[in-house]
Amino acid sequence: MGQSISGVGVLDKAIVILEACVDGASLAELVDRTKLPRATAHRLAQALETHRMLVRDQQGRWRPGPRLGELANSAPDVLLTAADPVLTALRDQTGESAQMYLRRADERLCVAAAERASGLRDTVPVGSVLPMTAGSAAQILLAWEPPEAVLPLLPRCKFTARTLAEVRRRGWAQSVAEREAGVASVSAPVRDRTGRVIAAVSVSGPIERLGRRPGDRHAMAVVRGGQRLSGL
Repeated sequence: MGQSISGVGVLDKAIVILEACVDGASLAELVDRTKLPRATAHRLAQALETHRMLVRDQQGRWRPGPRLGELANSAPDVLLTAADPVLTALRDQTGESAQMYLRRADERLCVAAAERASGLRDTVPVGSVLPMTAGSAAQILLAWEPPEAVLPLLPRCKFTARTLAEVRRRGWAQSVAEREAGVASVSAPVRDRTGRVIAAVSVSGPIERLGRRPGDRHAMAVVRGGQRLSGL
């Protein structure tokens, strides 16, 4: 590392280590990604592991630890707070259930939802854990990831690398009976201030109502919903 960002060099290095471990990192990968000396990277990673900021997976690679989630859960979540009115408006505009998903390793978690009040609907309760291998939200959460984070999953996915390239090109995703028979959905990205995709916002409902090309009907509304939640 070069000059300290905060003026507290060891803190800056610890943050760099944490960021390098988001998708898992061996010691060699830590050194390559952070440009820190091997001994420094190893010492800081072990210290962060002691504090449960990092954990080791089955391959011995460091990944974000439970203490990070505990600290995050103790603070107000700006994105979640903003999501409720946006999803409610999206539900009312489209007439379909609306959800927001975050990626958690090889799964996606529904963290906010606005359900259609009556009639046939696709109900995804908050807290539901769904696979990253099917559905338009999964496509969004994978489309802008680096190849090394996507390729191990693709053999199990119901969509292809070509599908993800098309999602990147047009800025939204659709699926028909991909996650569940009879269900269609449309999703768009939610981005942080750097432009990184951090969540997917979706509408979903029965194919008989959304049709075989649900994006033609709802893509623009969903994209606008994602834009409203981006950059918070």
